[in-house]
Amino acid sequence: MPTKITIIIDNPAEPESFEGGYPEIESLAGRLPGVRRVESAKVWPKEDGTPTPAHRTLDLYFDDYDAASAAVATPVAGEFFQRLLGTGVTFTGLFSDIERS
Repeated sequence: MPTKITIIIDNPAEPESFEGGYPEIESLAGRLPGVRRVESAKVWPKEDGTPTPAHRTLDLYFDDYDAASAAVATPVAGEFFQRLLGTGVTFTGLFSDIERS
């Protein structure tokens, strides 16, 4: 069954600085072995001015769970996660079966 990894990136302390380095993070995600598609999204700001629940999402699509699991155990994944953690943000990662697209 197709699988995706969703990375939910929390609001950074310095959004402009984070955005400056984000293209490199996205590029590393696209180099993960077996990744079929990368979908990057920026969370809309709230109309009332309160903080958004997250800053960005990054969806990484794979043929199946085994391919996704293997990809996150590679040196490229290590570089990806190290770069993401180096920005100072916290994030949540979710593995999901794609039931319908």
